[in-house]
This record gives sequence, C-alpha cells and structure tokens, in this order.
Amino acid sequence: MDHHKLVLPEFLNPDGFLFGGYLLKWIDEVAYITACMEYPGRRFVTIGLENVVFRHQIEKGEILRFAVERDRVGRTSVGYEVKVYGEQESAESTHVLFDTKITFVNVDKSGSKQPLSP
Repeated sequence: MDHHKLVLPEFLNPDGFLFGGYLLKWIDEVAYITACMEYPGRRFVTIGLENVVFRHQIEKGEILRFAVERDRVGRTSVGYEVKVYGEQESAESTHVLFDTKITFVNVDKSGSKQPLSP
C-alpha cells in the first residue's frame, strides 16, 4: 500500500533538512494504517523498527512516497517492510531515501497479546 507526505518547512531542522524523528513518526503511522486496513478490528502496538539508518538528506518540498508491504505474519504479530522514495524530481522515482522493517503486535484492551486470527 502506498502513502504520500509533503515535507513542509515546519518539519525541517536548522540546516534545512527533514528532522529524522518526523520520518520515523510517518513510517510508524503509514505502517499502522496499513495493518489496520489489512486486519480490521484489531488493536496494534508498535514493538520494533529495524536498521534505522538515514541514507540521504530530505529537503523542503520533497514529496515522499511510503511503499508498505507485508513482510511476515506471526500468531500475534505482523511485520512490514517500508521503503521511502523521493518523488520531487520525476513521477517515476527509483531512489530509495530510507527503508526499514516495522513490527506490530495485536493486543487486547489490557495490553495482552492476542492472535491475529479469531
């Protein structure tokens, strides 16, 4: 599932580049939306991100495309691979700015793990 975000001035550090925390927040958000769309009615919490390495600077005005693909499914958890592409220069971007894997676990109202399937 693809999601998009525009990098606005309020997301920049004093040097004019995107604060990394915003990118991580957006990754968590778009992957969470994807999990909720694929598993309606479940309650997900984020339990981990892998390999948080910022490869390229991201500037104001960049349109980011977040490509989210399910990577693995466990009994109580689901993992996604998220790739972030910059799309300001052309409609067909192949330049990966950032990629990671994120894992969510399905929990009940008290926070105990619950199976994904009924």
